[in-house]
Amino acid sequence: MHKIDPNECQFCGACQSSCPSEAIIHPDGTNYYAINENCTDCGACEAECGFNAIISEGTGN
Repeated sequence: MHKIDPNECQFCGACQSSCPSEAIIHPDGTNYYAINENCTDCGACEAECGFNAIISEGTGN
């Protein structure tokens, strides 16, 4: 799974627009969040982020 580090995120929206499963939403107008239920761990958001704000947590398997 992927998470977004709010300390590194510049709120540009690149991750949200690159996500094919619409797993990233902008719920409160200040932070982007990955929705774990929808995230397919494809890495598209991580590849698109120019600020290294996407953190791959792995699945633990």
